[in-house]
Amino acid sequence: MSELTFEQMLEDSFKTIRNGEVVDGTVIDVKPDEIILNIGYKADGIITRSEYTNETNADLTTMVSVGDKMSAKVLKVNDGEGQVLLTYKRLAAEKGNERLKEAFENHEVLRAPVAQILGGGLSVVVDEARVFIPASLVSDTYEKDLSKYQDQEIEFVISEFNPRRNRVIGDRRQLLVAERAEKQKELFEKIQVGDRMEGTVKNVTDFGAFIDLGGVDGLLHISEMSWGRVENPKKVFQVGEKVEVMIKDIHETKIALSLKFPETNPWANAAADYAVGTVITGKVARMTDFGAFVELAPGVDALLHVSQISRAHVDKPSDVLSVGQEITAKVVDLNEAEKKISLSMKALEPVAEEKAETENVDESAAE
Repeated sequence: MSELTFEQMLEDSFKTIRNGEVVDGTVIDVKPDEIILNIGYKADGIITRSEYTNETNADLTTMVSVGDKMSAKVLKVNDGEGQVLLTYKRLAAEKGNERLKEAFENHEVLRAPVAQILGGGLSVVVDEARVFIPASLVSDTYEKDLSKYQDQEIEFVISEFNPRRNRVIGDRRQLLVAERAEKQKELFEKIQVGDRMEGTVKNVTDFGAFIDLGGVDGLLHISEMSWGRVENPKKVFQVGEKVEVMIKDIHETKIALSLKFPETNPWANAAADYAVGTVITGKVARMTDFGAFVELAPGVDALLHVSQISRAHVDKPSDVLSVGQEITAKVVDLNEAEKKISLSMKALEPVAEEKAETENVDESAAE
Protein backbone atom coordinates (compact mmCIF):
# COMPACT_ATOMS: atom_id res chain seq x y z
CA MET A 1 0.00 0.00 0.00
CA SER A 2 1.54 3.26 -1.12
CA GLU A 3 1.86 6.13 1.28
CA LEU A 4 -0.51 9.10 0.89
CA THR A 5 0.99 12.32 -0.34
CA PHE A 6 0.75 15.47 1.80
CA GLU A 7 -1.80 16.92 -0.62
CA GLN A 8 -3.98 13.79 -0.36
CA MET A 9 -3.86 13.81 3.42
CA LEU A 10 -4.69 17.51 3.45
CA GLU A 11 -7.61 16.91 1.12
CA ASP A 12 -8.90 14.03 3.22
CA SER A 13 -8.75 16.26 6.31
CA PHE A 14 -11.55 18.35 4.82
CA LYS A 15 -15.10 17.12 5.24
CA THR A 16 -17.13 16.01 2.25
CA ILE A 17 -20.34 17.85 1.35
CA ARG A 18 -23.26 17.16 -0.99
CA ASN A 19 -25.85 19.23 -2.82
CA GLY A 20 -28.78 20.05 -0.53
CA GLU A 21 -26.73 19.68 2.65
CA VAL A 22 -26.85 22.36 5.35
CA VAL A 23 -23.42 23.66 6.38
CA ASP A 24 -22.21 26.08 9.03
CA GLY A 25 -19.58 28.67 8.25
CA THR A 26 -17.84 31.88 9.20
CA VAL A 27 -17.83 35.01 7.05
CA ILE A 28 -14.29 35.73 5.84
CA ASP A 29 -15.12 38.41 3.27
CA VAL A 30 -18.10 40.54 2.23
CA LYS A 31 -18.65 42.39 -1.02
CA PRO A 32 -21.69 44.45 -2.00
CA ASP A 33 -23.04 41.57 -4.08
CA GLU A 34 -21.63 38.41 -2.42
CA ILE A 35 -20.57 36.80 0.86
CA ILE A 36 -17.61 34.40 1.19
CA LEU A 37 -17.77 31.74 3.91
CA ASN A 38 -15.21 29.39 5.36
CA ILE A 39 -17.19 26.16 5.64
CA GLY A 40 -14.31 23.85 6.61
CA TYR A 41 -14.10 22.47 3.10
CA LYS A 42 -11.32 22.54 0.55
CA ALA A 43 -13.16 25.37 -1.20
CA ASP A 44 -14.89 28.43 0.21
CA GLY A 45 -18.62 28.89 0.07
CA ILE A 46 -20.19 31.75 -1.93
CA ILE A 47 -23.57 33.34 -1.23
CA THR A 48 -24.66 35.77 -3.95
CA ARG A 49 -26.92 38.72 -3.25
CA SER A 50 -29.93 36.99 -4.86
CA GLU A 51 -29.37 33.93 -2.62
CA TYR A 52 -29.14 36.02 0.53
CA THR A 53 -32.03 38.48 0.24
CA ASN A 54 -35.06 39.40 -1.88
CA GLU A 55 -33.94 43.04 -1.97
CA THR A 56 -32.76 43.58 -5.54
CA ASN A 57 -30.19 46.32 -4.91
CA ALA A 58 -29.19 45.45 -1.35
CA ASP A 59 -25.60 46.20 -0.26
CA LEU A 60 -24.49 43.07 1.60
CA THR A 61 -21.68 44.94 3.35
CA THR A 62 -24.37 46.74 5.38
CA MET A 63 -26.08 43.47 6.30
CA VAL A 64 -23.24 41.06 7.11
CA SER A 65 -19.84 41.49 8.79
CA VAL A 66 -16.61 39.50 8.68
CA GLY A 67 -16.62 37.00 11.54
CA ASP A 68 -20.39 36.45 11.50
CA LYS A 69 -21.51 32.84 11.89
CA MET A 70 -24.26 31.56 9.64
CA SER A 71 -25.84 28.43 8.22
CA ALA A 72 -26.48 27.92 4.54
CA LYS A 73 -27.61 25.23 2.12
CA VAL A 74 -25.41 23.79 -0.63
CA LEU A 75 -26.72 24.45 -4.13
CA LYS A 76 -23.66 23.26 -6.07
CA VAL A 77 -20.49 21.67 -4.69
CA ASN A 78 -18.58 23.10 -7.64
CA ASP A 79 -19.96 26.23 -9.29
CA GLY A 80 -17.56 25.83 -12.23
CA GLU A 81 -14.84 27.94 -10.66
CA GLY A 82 -13.95 25.53 -7.86
CA GLN A 83 -16.18 27.22 -5.27
CA VAL A 84 -19.25 26.00 -3.41
CA LEU A 85 -22.44 27.84 -4.28
CA LEU A 86 -24.62 28.33 -1.19
CA THR A 87 -28.04 29.80 -0.41
CA TYR A 88 -29.02 31.48 2.80
CA LYS A 89 -32.39 32.71 1.59
CA ARG A 90 -33.79 29.31 0.61
CA LEU A 91 -32.72 27.71 3.87
CA ALA A 92 -34.40 30.54 5.78
CA ALA A 93 -37.53 30.09 3.61
CA GLU A 94 -37.63 26.38 4.45
CA LYS A 95 -37.47 27.24 8.13
CA GLY A 96 -40.10 29.91 7.48
CA ASN A 97 -42.37 27.34 5.86
CA GLU A 98 -42.11 25.21 8.98
CA ARG A 99 -43.14 28.29 10.93
CA LEU A 100 -46.08 28.87 8.60
CA LYS A 101 -47.13 25.23 8.80
CA GLU A 102 -47.21 25.45 12.57
CA ALA A 103 -49.22 28.67 12.43
CA PHE A 104 -51.65 27.10 9.94
CA GLU A 105 -52.26 24.06 12.12
CA ASN A 106 -52.68 26.13 15.29
CA HIS A 107 -54.77 28.93 13.69
CA GLU A 108 -52.17 31.37 14.98
CA VAL A 109 -52.41 35.08 14.20
CA LEU A 110 -49.22 36.27 12.47
CA ARG A 111 -47.93 39.81 12.07
CA ALA A 112 -45.58 40.91 9.28
CA PRO A 113 -44.86 43.95 7.07
CA VAL A 114 -46.22 44.08 3.53
CA ALA A 115 -43.26 43.44 1.24
CA GLN A 116 -44.92 43.98 -2.12
CA ILE A 117 -48.16 45.23 -3.67
CA LEU A 118 -49.24 42.85 -6.42
CA GLY A 119 -51.99 43.11 -9.01
CA GLY A 120 -54.24 40.69 -7.17
CA GLY A 121 -53.27 41.28 -3.56
CA LEU A 122 -50.41 41.66 -1.07
CA SER A 123 -47.20 39.74 -0.50
CA VAL A 124 -45.80 39.44 3.03
CA VAL A 125 -42.67 37.68 4.23
CA VAL A 126 -42.45 35.59 7.41
CA ASP A 127 -38.91 34.35 8.16
CA GLU A 128 -38.04 34.63 4.44
CA ALA A 129 -41.14 32.60 3.48
CA ARG A 130 -43.62 34.43 1.27
CA VAL A 131 -47.34 34.55 1.95
CA PHE A 132 -49.87 35.83 -0.58
CA ILE A 133 -52.99 37.63 0.64
CA PRO A 134 -55.56 37.99 -2.19
CA ALA A 135 -57.26 41.38 -2.52
CA SER A 136 -60.58 39.80 -1.49
CA LEU A 137 -59.03 38.72 1.83
CA VAL A 138 -57.21 41.97 2.63
CA SER A 139 -60.20 43.79 4.14
CA ASP A 140 -63.81 43.22 5.14
CA THR A 141 -64.82 45.88 2.60
CA TYR A 142 -63.89 46.27 -1.06
CA GLU A 143 -60.69 48.24 -1.58
CA LYS A 144 -59.69 49.19 -5.09
CA ASP A 145 -56.31 50.71 -4.17
CA LEU A 146 -54.03 48.56 -1.99
CA SER A 147 -51.01 50.88 -2.19
CA LYS A 148 -51.67 52.25 1.31
CA TYR A 149 -50.58 48.88 2.75
CA GLN A 150 -47.01 49.13 1.40
CA ASP A 151 -44.54 48.53 4.28
CA GLN A 152 -47.43 48.51 6.75
CA GLU A 153 -47.45 45.77 9.39
CA ILE A 154 -50.64 43.75 9.23
CA GLU A 155 -52.11 40.79 11.08
CA PHE A 156 -53.42 37.71 9.30
CA VAL A 157 -53.91 33.95 9.58
CA ILE A 158 -52.84 31.21 7.17
CA SER A 159 -55.99 29.93 5.48
CA GLU A 160 -54.27 27.60 3.00
CA PHE A 161 -50.86 25.92 3.22
CA ASN A 162 -49.49 23.98 0.25
CA PRO A 163 -45.77 24.73 -0.20
CA ARG A 164 -45.34 22.01 -2.83
CA ARG A 165 -47.61 23.98 -5.15
CA ASN A 166 -46.06 27.21 -3.88
CA ARG A 167 -49.46 28.16 -2.50
CA VAL A 168 -49.47 29.73 0.96
CA ILE A 169 -52.53 31.97 1.38
CA GLY A 170 -53.04 34.53 4.14
CA ASP A 171 -56.37 35.91 5.31
CA ARG A 172 -56.77 39.28 7.04
CA ARG A 173 -60.47 39.61 6.34
CA GLN A 174 -61.66 37.00 8.85
CA LEU A 175 -59.80 38.79 11.65
CA LEU A 176 -61.50 42.09 10.77
CA VAL A 177 -64.90 40.40 10.54
CA ALA A 178 -64.42 38.82 13.97
CA GLU A 179 -63.23 42.14 15.42
CA ARG A 180 -66.20 43.96 13.93
CA ALA A 181 -68.60 41.36 15.32
CA GLU A 182 -67.15 41.83 18.80
CA LYS A 183 -67.40 45.62 18.58
CA GLN A 184 -70.91 45.29 17.21
CA LYS A 185 -71.94 43.12 20.15
CA GLU A 186 -70.51 45.61 22.65
CA LEU A 187 -72.17 48.56 20.93
CA PHE A 188 -75.62 46.97 20.65
CA GLU A 189 -75.55 46.16 24.36
CA LYS A 190 -75.34 49.84 25.32
CA ILE A 191 -77.16 51.89 22.66
CA GLN A 192 -80.87 52.77 22.54
CA VAL A 193 -83.19 54.55 20.13
CA GLY A 194 -82.91 58.28 20.74
CA ASP A 195 -79.24 58.18 21.79
CA ARG A 196 -76.88 60.70 20.23
CA MET A 197 -73.41 59.66 19.12
CA GLU A 198 -70.46 61.10 17.28
CA GLY A 199 -69.48 59.17 14.20
CA THR A 200 -67.23 59.42 11.16
CA VAL A 201 -68.52 59.53 7.59
CA LYS A 202 -67.25 56.32 6.01
CA ASN A 203 -68.96 56.35 2.62
CA VAL A 204 -71.41 58.62 0.77
CA THR A 205 -73.87 57.37 -1.84
CA ASP A 206 -76.77 58.87 -3.80
CA PHE A 207 -79.26 57.58 -1.22
CA GLY A 208 -77.41 58.37 2.00
CA ALA A 209 -74.23 58.19 4.05
CA PHE A 210 -72.73 55.36 6.09
CA ILE A 211 -71.47 56.55 9.45
CA ASP A 212 -68.87 54.60 11.46
CA LEU A 213 -70.00 54.60 15.08
CA GLY A 214 -66.88 52.85 16.33
CA GLY A 215 -66.58 49.58 14.45
CA VAL A 216 -70.26 49.48 13.47
CA ASP A 217 -71.81 51.33 10.54
CA GLY A 218 -75.16 53.11 10.65
CA LEU A 219 -77.12 54.42 7.66
CA LEU A 220 -78.07 58.08 7.52
CA HIS A 221 -80.68 58.04 4.77
CA ILE A 222 -81.05 61.09 2.53
CA SER A 223 -84.54 61.66 3.96
CA GLU A 224 -83.07 61.94 7.48
CA MET A 225 -80.27 64.37 6.69
CA SER A 226 -82.37 67.48 7.19
CA TRP A 227 -85.89 68.67 7.98
CA GLY A 228 -85.69 70.20 4.52
CA ARG A 229 -84.80 68.58 1.22
CA VAL A 230 -81.32 67.29 0.35
CA GLU A 231 -80.79 66.80 -3.37
CA ASN A 232 -77.28 65.31 -3.30
CA PRO A 233 -75.68 63.80 -0.14
CA LYS A 234 -72.23 64.09 -1.74
CA LYS A 235 -72.54 67.88 -1.62
CA VAL A 236 -73.38 67.77 2.08
CA PHE A 237 -70.91 65.21 3.52
CA GLN A 238 -67.28 64.25 2.96
CA VAL A 239 -65.57 60.97 3.85
CA GLY A 240 -63.70 61.33 7.15
CA GLU A 241 -65.95 64.12 8.44
CA LYS A 242 -67.10 63.96 12.07
CA VAL A 243 -70.84 64.26 12.64
CA GLU A 244 -73.23 63.99 15.59
CA VAL A 245 -76.18 61.74 14.79
CA MET A 246 -79.24 60.41 16.57
CA ILE A 247 -80.19 56.72 16.58
CA LYS A 248 -83.60 56.54 14.93
CA ASP A 249 -84.11 52.79 14.80
CA ILE A 250 -82.32 49.50 15.60
CA HIS A 251 -83.30 46.37 13.71
CA GLU A 252 -81.20 43.30 14.47
CA THR A 253 -77.71 44.33 13.22
CA LYS A 254 -78.86 47.41 11.31
CA ILE A 255 -78.85 50.94 12.69
CA ALA A 256 -80.85 53.79 11.14
CA LEU A 257 -79.58 57.28 11.92
CA SER A 258 -81.06 60.76 11.72
CA LEU A 259 -80.10 64.42 11.90
CA LYS A 260 -83.70 65.48 12.54
CA PHE A 261 -83.28 66.45 16.18
CA PRO A 262 -86.56 67.16 18.05
CA GLU A 263 -85.50 70.63 19.18
CA THR A 264 -84.98 71.72 15.56
CA ASN A 265 -88.35 70.38 14.34
CA PRO A 266 -89.89 73.20 12.27
CA TRP A 267 -93.37 71.84 13.04
CA ALA A 268 -92.92 72.28 16.81
CA ASN A 269 -94.53 75.75 16.78
CA ALA A 270 -96.75 75.23 13.76
CA ALA A 271 -99.95 76.11 15.66
CA ALA A 272 -98.64 79.62 16.29
CA ASP A 273 -96.48 80.15 13.22
CA TYR A 274 -98.99 78.87 10.67
CA ALA A 275 -102.37 79.54 12.28
CA VAL A 276 -105.35 79.83 9.95
CA GLY A 277 -105.64 83.41 8.76
CA THR A 278 -101.90 84.14 8.97
CA VAL A 279 -100.42 85.88 5.96
CA ILE A 280 -97.06 84.32 5.14
CA THR A 281 -94.30 84.51 2.52
CA GLY A 282 -92.66 81.46 0.91
CA LYS A 283 -90.88 80.19 -2.20
CA VAL A 284 -92.37 77.94 -4.84
CA ALA A 285 -90.49 74.65 -4.46
CA ARG A 286 -92.18 72.47 -7.09
CA MET A 287 -95.32 72.35 -9.18
CA THR A 288 -97.89 69.84 -10.34
CA ASP A 289 -100.96 70.14 -12.54
CA PHE A 290 -103.19 70.57 -9.49
CA GLY A 291 -101.16 73.15 -7.63
CA ALA A 292 -97.82 74.41 -6.34
CA PHE A 293 -95.90 73.40 -3.19
CA VAL A 294 -94.54 76.39 -1.36
CA GLU A 295 -91.63 76.09 1.11
CA LEU A 296 -92.42 78.18 4.19
CA ALA A 297 -89.35 76.96 6.10
CA PRO A 298 -86.89 74.05 5.70
CA GLY A 299 -89.07 70.98 6.19
CA VAL A 300 -92.39 72.84 5.99
CA ASP A 301 -94.18 72.79 2.63
CA ALA A 302 -97.69 74.06 2.00
CA LEU A 303 -100.03 73.39 -0.89
CA LEU A 304 -101.28 76.24 -3.00
CA HIS A 305 -104.08 74.63 -5.01
CA VAL A 306 -104.55 75.83 -8.59
CA SER A 307 -108.01 77.07 -7.65
CA GLN A 308 -106.47 79.27 -4.92
CA ILE A 309 -103.87 81.01 -7.05
CA SER A 310 -106.12 83.75 -8.37
CA ARG A 311 -109.73 84.81 -8.64
CA ALA A 312 -109.15 84.76 -12.38
CA HIS A 313 -109.19 81.35 -14.05
CA VAL A 314 -105.77 79.55 -14.05
CA ASP A 315 -105.36 76.39 -16.13
CA LYS A 316 -101.96 75.32 -14.78
CA PRO A 317 -99.83 76.73 -11.94
CA SER A 318 -96.87 77.03 -14.32
CA ASP A 319 -98.85 79.54 -16.39
CA VAL A 320 -98.50 82.17 -13.66
CA LEU A 321 -95.85 80.84 -11.24
CA SER A 322 -92.25 79.61 -11.50
CA VAL A 323 -90.02 77.51 -9.22
CA GLY A 324 -88.06 79.76 -6.88
CA GLN A 325 -90.59 82.57 -7.08
CA GLU A 326 -91.43 84.24 -3.78
CA ILE A 327 -95.14 84.57 -3.11
CA THR A 328 -97.38 85.90 -0.34
CA ALA A 329 -100.48 83.93 0.65
CA LYS A 330 -102.92 83.35 3.49
CA VAL A 331 -103.06 80.14 5.52
CA VAL A 332 -106.57 78.71 4.99
CA ASP A 333 -106.10 75.30 6.61
CA LEU A 334 -103.68 73.65 9.08
CA ASN A 335 -103.56 69.93 9.96
CA GLU A 336 -100.71 69.44 12.42
CA ALA A 337 -101.27 65.70 12.78
CA GLU A 338 -100.76 65.09 9.06
CA LYS A 339 -98.35 68.03 8.64
CA LYS A 340 -100.48 69.65 5.96
CA ILE A 341 -100.96 73.36 5.30
CA SER A 342 -103.18 74.89 2.63
CA LEU A 343 -102.59 78.36 1.22
CA SER A 344 -104.55 80.84 -0.82
CA MET A 345 -103.33 83.79 -2.84
CA LYS A 346 -106.86 84.36 -4.02
CA ALA A 347 -107.95 85.19 -0.48
CA LEU A 348 -105.72 88.25 -0.53
CA GLU A 349 -107.26 89.59 -3.73
CA PRO A 350 -110.22 92.01 -3.45
CA VAL A 351 -113.62 90.59 -4.49
CA ALA A 352 -115.31 91.75 -7.70
CA GLU A 353 -117.91 93.89 -5.84
CA GLU A 354 -115.16 95.75 -4.02
CA LYS A 355 -113.45 96.43 -7.34
CA ALA A 356 -116.73 97.75 -8.86
CA GLU A 357 -117.38 100.07 -5.89
CA THR A 358 -113.84 101.39 -6.07
CA GLU A 359 -114.23 102.06 -9.79
CA ASN A 360 -117.54 103.97 -9.20
CA VAL A 361 -115.98 106.14 -6.51
CA ASP A 362 -113.10 106.95 -8.78
CA GLU A 363 -115.45 107.92 -11.64
CA SER A 364 -117.56 110.19 -9.35
CA ALA A 365 -114.46 111.93 -8.09
CA ALA A 366 -113.31 112.48 -11.61
CA GLU A 367 -116.67 114.10 -12.59
